[in-house]
Amino acid sequence: MESVIVRIALLLLAGLLSTLVHAAPIELARFDRSVWPEQLDSPALFDVASRAEILSFARVLYDSEALSEAQLAERLNLRQVNLVTLNALRQRLWQRLWRNYDLAQQSCEQDASFCYAIDSLPDLRQQAGKFSVADDSFYAGWAQPSRRFHEYYLNEQLRKAALFTQTSSEVERFSDQERDGQALNDRLFVLSFDGGPGPATEALTDYLRRQKLGGLFFVVGKNLQARRDQTSAAALQQLYAGQCVGLQGWQYSSHAQWTGWQDSVVSSRALVQSSLPEAFVPLFRPPYGQRRADSAAFFAGQQLQVMLWDIDAQDQAGLNAEQSAQRVLSLMLLWRRGVIQFHDGQPRAQAAIDWLLQHTAQSGIGWGNCREFAETP
Repeated sequence: MESVIVRIALLLLAGLLSTLVHAAPIELARFDRSVWPEQLDSPALFDVASRAEILSFARVLYDSEALSEAQLAERLNLRQVNLVTLNALRQRLWQRLWRNYDLAQQSCEQDASFCYAIDSLPDLRQQAGKFSVADDSFYAGWAQPSRRFHEYYLNEQLRKAALFTQTSSEVERFSDQERDGQALNDRLFVLSFDGGPGPATEALTDYLRRQKLGGLFFVVGKNLQARRDQTSAAALQQLYAGQCVGLQGWQYSSHAQWTGWQDSVVSSRALVQSSLPEAFVPLFRPPYGQRRADSAAFFAGQQLQVMLWDIDAQDQAGLNAEQSAQRVLSLMLLWRRGVIQFHDGQPRAQAAIDWLLQHTAQSGIGWGNCREFAETP
């Protein structure tokens, strides 16, 4: 009886702590790119748009540093914030922004739009603090929608950082055993898909093969087992031919608090590796980005790397295919490299990728080979 009372008390305490930390969700960043007045039909014009988005985001990041802890909590819809992880994220964002702006300004001789005398991170910070677009500028119609997009996107990132000690996410790595796309070359992106196989997976993989693209598919064990039972191992191999398949656990549940998380990883790995020996890659994508802080030794023992992402399409969060694609493109311009997260449970991902390919065909970007990326240490 006493142990039951203790368990109830612990559950109530956990619920209370959760209430103290979490509050209402925040609005997702979305952006109608029709306000940008140029097509991305050359590498130089990609750089112009990239410099613009970097400076726009840098301005809202700079402005956020003047907010008090109470103001940040209110802005992020939280009861309280973890300033240590939040400020650490800010520093990483500044480093990425400087690296990306330095790359984007290499084409300033071809087009000087959004080019300034910026030779260091302190220079970028100084320029960000005074960045604005004149009302009579060619880019005036872009300025305010872009600022609004980046304010919402920064809120998303800061909120994840503020909550990281309670709820892990892709915003931070626990160890070098975890990967994202920051080591990719400039202008190179990798497509990834969560939660499959689903009803739209076959059409999506057929589409990618026609486009000569390979994606990282992170499959859920019970979904893969159900598909295998309904069809065959040979049908699964045909489904994922030319693609790369990692694992996402036996079910799409957080692996941070689940007592059976290790069994989930082991059993799903065995199924994927036996069913798809040619497509299998030793990568684990944690559902929702949630995993344990002390899991590095386990994954090393399993010869698995945790695969996070840099750009989230939010294709399961109320955005339609074009909204999702426009969000992704805006973040591609901002981060200039990375792993893009889609979900293959519905047709939205394919439609979004089709939009992206059409709008970046002449921009000078590249789509990474999933096998080469997965096998890179």
